[in-house]
Amino acid sequence: MAKLVINQSLVGNIDDMISLCPFGAMENKNGELNINSACKMCKICVKKGPKGAVEYVEEAVESIDKSEWKGIAVYVDHVDGVIHPVTYELIGKARELAAKISHPVYAVMMGHNVSEQSHELLHYNVDKVFVYDHEKLDRFKMEPYTAVFEDFVNNMKPTAILMGATPVGRQLAPRLAARVKTGLTADCTILDIKENTDLVQIRPAFGGNIMAQILTPNNRPQMATVRYKVMDAPKRNAEETGEVVNCTIAEDKLVSKVEVLDIIAKEKEQFIEASDVLIVAGRGIKKEEDLQMVKELAELLGGQVACTRPIMEAGWMEAKRQVGLSGRTVRPKLIITCGVSGSVQFAAGMNNSEHIIAINKDENAPIFKTAHYGIVGDLYEIIPNLISQIRSGKQAV
Repeated sequence: MAKLVINQSLVGNIDDMISLCPFGAMENKNGELNINSACKMCKICVKKGPKGAVEYVEEAVESIDKSEWKGIAVYVDHVDGVIHPVTYELIGKARELAAKISHPVYAVMMGHNVSEQSHELLHYNVDKVFVYDHEKLDRFKMEPYTAVFEDFVNNMKPTAILMGATPVGRQLAPRLAARVKTGLTADCTILDIKENTDLVQIRPAFGGNIMAQILTPNNRPQMATVRYKVMDAPKRNAEETGEVVNCTIAEDKLVSKVEVLDIIAKEKEQFIEASDVLIVAGRGIKKEEDLQMVKELAELLGGQVACTRPIMEAGWMEAKRQVGLSGRTVRPKLIITCGVSGSVQFAAGMNNSEHIIAINKDENAPIFKTAHYGIVGDLYEIIPNLISQIRSGKQAV
């Protein structure tokens, strides 16, 4: 870590110093120069300000004994024992990472009456499944679930923890990271690991303009969340391997300030993540009424309509239909993008689809680097033509 130290006696004219900062991170506070949270550590004030007025100081970093931390743990996301598919995807990735450093793979499951369901995880090459089964863990509550996970971390000391970016995972992961004083990278699209057990966490950053490679070299455990359908799920083995470890925790650790009075089930709906065919509307769609031809194409192919961020922000479609890292991650058998430029954020949310067809009049659009098949042309001519040919084919049959 580094910090900027101000020597007030050498600052001179405070207004001149403030004018140096391009981020507005300097201010006059009671006649003294002060650096606020807008500072980006660009060090312009150090280079262009009066000599010695501002100093860049590297702070000593406390090292950690990485050999004390062993194993890659996966949080088992479930509702009433029904395990979320993202868990299996993370187990597959954990197995791949663990093989590189000769570490075991752990699964952590907490809930009530889940001991039987926990055995399903043993069909996916998990070395140990740690089960915390208690009536006070019947539903997700922040305080007890965090306490249970902290107990696991303190007892087993895993080098890395992988969690699904589900509604529960998004709440539990940052709370646990704060509790055990470590870093957390959200919505990773690529995970790798070094020989020294440093987890390489890669995700789009700065609006998708770059792919950031993030490490947590001085803290353990290392934590990352991953969206559903980003990783490959392993095949289920017919026989069980590994073991289930039943764990206990003190009752006073399971106290919650939240009391669940009732649970009302939502009506089931089909999300775009579950669709085998998606037709995606992009910025090339000129007006809302033109979405009708996209919907018509989707209906003919037995699929659903999805969209990019500009379409969602225009209010033409719901947020739950947006594809991309700021929307949903999808992996259909067929995806047809219509007038989509193909930003990094969008591509990361759909680049694992089996067949990607892109329609765009700009032959240099980034989407063509992701697509398996590209059609350069006006979507207002191509889509009606596709609809006509599909209809003709169906009538002929």
